[in-house]
Amino acid sequence: MYIHVLGSAAGGGFPQWNCNCANCDGFRKGTLKASARTQSSIAMSEDGEHWILFNASPDIRAQLASFPAMQPCRAVRDTGISAVLLIDSQVDHTTGLLTLREGLPLDVWCTAQVHEDLSTGFPLFRMLEHWNGGLSWREIPATESESFTILCAPSLRLTAIPLLSNAPPYSPRRDNPHPGDNIGVFLEDTRTGQTVLYAPGLGEPDERILNWMRKADVLMVDGTVWHDDEMIRQEVGTKTGQDMGHLAQSGPGGMIEVLDTMPARRKILIHINNTNPILDENSAERAELLRHGIEVAWDGMHVEVAG
Repeated sequence: MYIHVLGSAAGGGFPQWNCNCANCDGFRKGTLKASARTQSSIAMSEDGEHWILFNASPDIRAQLASFPAMQPCRAVRDTGISAVLLIDSQVDHTTGLLTLREGLPLDVWCTAQVHEDLSTGFPLFRMLEHWNGGLSWREIPATESESFTILCAPSLRLTAIPLLSNAPPYSPRRDNPHPGDNIGVFLEDTRTGQTVLYAPGLGEPDERILNWMRKADVLMVDGTVWHDDEMIRQEVGTKTGQDMGHLAQSGPGGMIEVLDTMPARRKILIHINNTNPILDENSAERAELLRHGIEVAWDGMHVEVAG
């Protein structure tokens, strides 16, 4: 199983175009040791040729151009994308579908709740009907008792794990989330038995999700903020991480503490906000992650999950 990180940042990317927080300002001035990052998305494949795109960020065109496998040149018009899987209906995970209009029709896997949001409040499914048949919805069962496979990767068994995280502002379930608004995905390679949990929107790890985390050989989980009130401290926002549906890394019950209890051989943070001090490779916070054996995803990171 192959995983390629197309984008590792939270919404807005890094540096964020209109932000002058310490990280963004330092990056532009060259005083911060950090790498630019686009908005969160990964691609996954069982054979290295046919890829499932997990989320379609607004930065999708640049992300595809940076990964040669996405343009395998087998025909006059071609792509390595065989399907798209959406973990939620947030703008920073779905807007890239508009950029993919020349490649439609395209199978899009998502829950019924995400399909509803993307047919009403943010009606991408309806808008894209005008291009070559649009998006073909494939429903993800939002229940842990029912796994599914995607045609281009028959050896990968996927299970959707409903997460406790908020719905987007245009959803009727905003501040009243329901199972299926946000999911993590547990993947098992049936050829090798190797497993991955991808959960960039992990806001509240209850015992149910902790059990899934314990089963994973590789964890790719929420790295949005270091402090829950980080955006308030830096005067760039009024919401906490929990308000946005994200678990901070630091403090009691934070992501570091959670990951310390996990047996996974690789623990990777993804979906990193521009305010997070771990973006600074020389920061004390990055050093603390290293001491705990926790990695920070970067654009272009390639992970091979082998037995």
